Amino acid sequence: MEIDHFISVFEKNKDKTAIIWKGNEFSYAWLLSKYQEWLTHLKYKKVKNNSVVVILADFSPTSIALLIALIQKRSIIIPLNSSIESKLNEFIYIAQPELQIEIESDDQTSINFLENNSGNELYKKLKKKNKPGLVLFSSGSTGKSKASVHDLSYLLERFLKPRKTLITITFLLFDHIGGLNTLFYILSNAGTIVTTKNRKPENILKLIDRYKIELLPTSPTFLNLLLISEKYKSFNLKSLKIISYGTEPMPQTTLNKLSLQFPEITFKQTYGLSEVGILQSKSESSDSLWVKIGGKDNETRIVNGMLEIKSKSAMLGYLNAPNPFTNDGWFKTGDRVETKGDSLKILGRKSELINVGGEKVYPQEVENILLKIDEVLDATVYGEKNLIIGNIVCAKIQLKTGLKHSLNLNKKIKNYCTNYLESYKVPVKIEFESQINFNSRFKKSR
Repeated sequence: MEIDHFISVFEKNKDKTAIIWKGNEFSYAWLLSKYQEWLTHLKYKKVKNNSVVVILADFSPTSIALLIALIQKRSIIIPLNSSIESKLNEFIYIAQPELQIEIESDDQTSINFLENNSGNELYKKLKKKNKPGLVLFSSGSTGKSKASVHDLSYLLERFLKPRKTLITITFLLFDHIGGLNTLFYILSNAGTIVTTKNRKPENILKLIDRYKIELLPTSPTFLNLLLISEKYKSFNLKSLKIISYGTEPMPQTTLNKLSLQFPEITFKQTYGLSEVGILQSKSESSDSLWVKIGGKDNETRIVNGMLEIKSKSAMLGYLNAPNPFTNDGWFKTGDRVETKGDSLKILGRKSELINVGGEKVYPQEVENILLKIDEVLDATVYGEKNLIIGNIVCAKIQLKTGLKHSLNLNKKIKNYCTNYLESYKVPVKIEFESQINFNSRFKKSR
């Protein structure tokens, strides 16, 4: 079983630091011991193999050891983070877990058996094959959250090949495919994970400086916040080798600023979805949005400008939505792309598209132009219903410190957009805000 590879790595690297949590270091020997302790405790509590288990936790030494133990017991695991507290009851109802394990912020734990009937056909399939499972909820930023069910053994297969040992930070959350991908990569290569609950730019920079972080996996929204804050000027970031970004399209303007400000850091675009996992990717260059996606066990194709993926690590299906796969097994990502040879560029999600009188507008294209204006720090573009043309393009803008909005500035912004965009893409309505909104996963809220 794939998890045995991880246990082997732990045993060979007992003296190395596996996790740094609240300033304390935990070795691979400690992680191995805690994993064994969890197996004993779960047996004592009469937790059966193949149980459907929800874990309420953030990254911590105890939650990581528990996760490994549950995989060894072929459990179907539903990781949830405190950031979804308002949706917790809804998610529990959809997932129908048989028990709930909660790990508090001080690493104290509790186990509660639930009176649910986990009889979903996807669960039955995993239990019949005696395979560990993973249930991931989408952010639901453009609608209802969907629960994707994975055969976890397929997701773990990609970590069997040894790769570079790195020190990283768990920026992406415990219930996010990117967060789990980072965790499994680091543990499978005897690296070090620095955990944090505070994901504000200043704290992340402080951790990079203190623990000599080499890899920062994050989002374009966070990176723009980092640029806006200018806090990076107060910290030593020489250890940082790679910044990987994903979860939403990166504006070219922001990437250009980042590459100029941090020329020694490699910026790598990643691509993944809750439904298919994180795919192998290779950016054309640090300042390019063109990327190659695919590799072994992953195929891509473009149908009517939309990206489709066939992957060995793709989910089995949704708990609460119809089968999204084509008859020949391709998953429709909902991402519109441009192509250049075997490279592609993500334009945006179909669900975020603004239909203006039959013309299509992707918010990211307009945001990229707005971010070029001297007075603009950040911008979010979205659609608003209109009786005549269906929708109009709207923009929320954060100005540079000390600047105030005015009719002249409003006019300047619209004139600038007119010079670079078709008329139907120019924002009709502009609002000025002190800060652009984003969700707990540091993705823009539209």
